[in-house]
Amino acid sequence: MLKTFANLFKVPELRARILFTIGLVAVARLLAMIPTPGVDWTALQTLQAKFAANSSGGLIGWFDTFTGGALTQFSVGTLSIWPYISAQIVIQLLTAVIPALGRLQREGDAGRKTLNLYIRYLTIAICVFQAGALATTMLNPASLGLGTEAVVAMDPVLFFVSTIICMTGASMFVMWLGDQITERGIGNGVSLLIMINITSRLPAAVADAARRYFGVGGASAQGTIWELALLLLFGFGVLLGTVAITQALRKIPIHSTRAISRGSAYGGGTTYLPLRVNYAGVMPIIFAGPILSIIGFLSKLEGTNAVSAALKKVGEQVGGVTPTHIILYAALILFFTFFWVATQFNAMNISEGLKREGSYIPGVRPGMPTAEYLDGVMTRITLIGALALLAIAIIPLVLTSARDISYSIAGFFGGTSLLIIVGVALDTLRQLESQLVMRNYEGFLKHGRIAGRH
Repeated sequence: MLKTFANLFKVPELRARILFTIGLVAVARLLAMIPTPGVDWTALQTLQAKFAANSSGGLIGWFDTFTGGALTQFSVGTLSIWPYISAQIVIQLLTAVIPALGRLQREGDAGRKTLNLYIRYLTIAICVFQAGALATTMLNPASLGLGTEAVVAMDPVLFFVSTIICMTGASMFVMWLGDQITERGIGNGVSLLIMINITSRLPAAVADAARRYFGVGGASAQGTIWELALLLLFGFGVLLGTVAITQALRKIPIHSTRAISRGSAYGGGTTYLPLRVNYAGVMPIIFAGPILSIIGFLSKLEGTNAVSAALKKVGEQVGGVTPTHIILYAALILFFTFFWVATQFNAMNISEGLKREGSYIPGVRPGMPTAEYLDGVMTRITLIGALALLAIAIIPLVLTSARDISYSIAGFFGGTSLLIIVGVALDTLRQLESQLVMRNYEGFLKHGRIAGRH
């Protein structure tokens, strides 16, 4: 493995791509550290402590993790790449229900350019909305139950406008950085920036673990060394399971008929149609987590009428790590897994494509029978993928509730963070692998999988 890493820097073009990627990632991380103009830094430090006390593992903690700590610092890079990701998800879902967008998706490069233009316009709209909401929150921290201390040290209207301009500009710049990494660097730029944001919280998690298990910093140790050893062993097992479910495929055999043209035969043979077990990826958790966190905000409602009291009780049950929270979380993950597959996997289009190419699944008639067969197979493997995804997603919740481990530590033992880190790391390794193999170097993977796995 070390020899392979050394080979990466022996190829001038590959070395330039890697250094270019590192440089742009550093620029993106710098944006997460530049404070937004008009914020009182001392007051913001006090607000950060209240954030940590009131929202660990909630919507604010979730968003802060994926922005690399930019939210609690209220930096110009707070929105990061997430408005662009949100716009992509919205447009992708709309292509399944709006025929005009669906036709654009099937028109090739011209249609994709038009869709990308729509995504960018929607990204700007989302940036303006989210930046405005964040500015309003800073002007009135009491709206989240974080006290009445003044955080903004400039004219409210000027702060509102400048925050929208700074955050929208920074988010669009980060989107451009992601495109440049994809085109001229290594890996998928957008995914790589998300992974870097998540892993930037790793030093804080290590510091929390040091305080918990070794009493570093004057704090008393709350856990034993045996608990730490078991936790690391458990985390290694979860990591292996996550890698396995990320790479798991169901291969459907495809036979191609032989065609004869001008006395020459071509075509024929057997290939495979790969169906991913975790076809929905991390999307179900991304959808389910914020929904539960938003419901949890109902616990902050104030009022004496019956409706307010009922909503407050629902928020208390769903907002914390309770049995109700875990059951509802599991139900939402299962629902969104099947919903995502239903909207993105079109068995009829695949069947028609196979028929046009003169290919077929052995033992299955072309046309509608093929589509029904693919739908049945996809439903069964989606159930397996959904259950595996559910197990990975609830691990941080179990660690937080059962062992009182802080979410900053537990978040790296499962959930969205681990799935994104594993998925992006494997994708980047595959791209590095292809670059090395083209130059006759030994790569990281064997047959598309990690070397040593069979």
